[in-house]
Amino acid sequence: MKIAKLAAAAVGLLLATGLAACGSSTKTGDQQPGGDGKTLVGVTMPTRSSERWIHDGDNLKSQLEALGYAVDLQYAENDIPTQVNQLENQITKGAKLLIIASIDGTAITTQLQQAADKKIPVIAYDRLIRNSPNVDYYATFDNYKVGVQQATSLLVGLGLKKADGSDGTAKGPFNVELFAGSPDDNNATFFFNGAMDTLKPFIDKGTLVVKSGQTDFKTVAILRWDPATAQKRMEDLLTKTYAKGDKVHGVLSPYDGLSIGILSALKSTGYGTAGQPYPIVTGQDAEVASVKSIIAGEQYATIYKDTRELAKVTVKMADAVLKGGKPEVNNTKDYDNGTKVVPSYLLEPVIVYKDNYEAALITTGYYTADQLK
Repeated sequence: MKIAKLAAAAVGLLLATGLAACGSSTKTGDQQPGGDGKTLVGVTMPTRSSERWIHDGDNLKSQLEALGYAVDLQYAENDIPTQVNQLENQITKGAKLLIIASIDGTAITTQLQQAADKKIPVIAYDRLIRNSPNVDYYATFDNYKVGVQQATSLLVGLGLKKADGSDGTAKGPFNVELFAGSPDDNNATFFFNGAMDTLKPFIDKGTLVVKSGQTDFKTVAILRWDPATAQKRMEDLLTKTYAKGDKVHGVLSPYDGLSIGILSALKSTGYGTAGQPYPIVTGQDAEVASVKSIIAGEQYATIYKDTRELAKVTVKMADAVLKGGKPEVNNTKDYDNGTKVVPSYLLEPVIVYKDNYEAALITTGYYTADQLK
């Protein structure tokens, strides 16, 4: 499918907004050094098992240090008690601000209260922290739009839509299966809702058929975004729902790690051969393995979220707060954590296909061509 218009629009958006103009993860725009080398910022990330969180942590650390702040960067390996201990240690060490990408957005309310008691501001990073008034700001991407884009890429791959948004020539019906992210990650519901709002008209008309009948979030959610769990669920679907010869035409996957597991399950049952091509499989995060898979014609698409820019926005927030000011936000109504609406800054995601990966990922300096060989 031709998606030159999408590529041009995506790159134009990136260049126009400066989202990918920084060639280095340490570039901080117009910010001036504000730290004294001793002011401590605590940064906690969920896990090193996902490539994207490694980039996030490295980008935050390098950009904060470039402004003169000391940084305590921790990874909890998706273990909630570990992240709780890390936060408590950072508070004890005298951190003046906390940047938290939570494992479970409801599990750290006690630690947030401890921070509030010591007047330590908190920035939720990419994942909204729930059920606490002690979250000052939130930096993320437009997560509902990510879901819309994932569903759109599925429709484009099936030929029901064109990349410019117009109707495609395919008629269907197409068998599709749905996956969602971790139920303890607030973003997962935004992704799923955006996707389902986009797919529902096609499901209602019978153009898309969820043959397993599994369409509710709780049933299709994958705890901790675990690829092995996604692979097992896909294997079970193939065994129980498609054993009589019916084919899967598309899979809504919300994350590249899950997509790799889903593709492994499909490959083990014969998909990916000349007579049985892979279904259209979506993704998110533009991880190296999945971009290579897209180039190889396996995974169909992913959603690119420039973690350099998310780090930059977050660092600007932190710097402004630590200097006694108010950071820039662009959303003050959509992110209610159950206790308060958290002032937020949303960045724009971009769909990446085989046809535009070079423009979106290499031209912008996110990856080098050698990394994707």
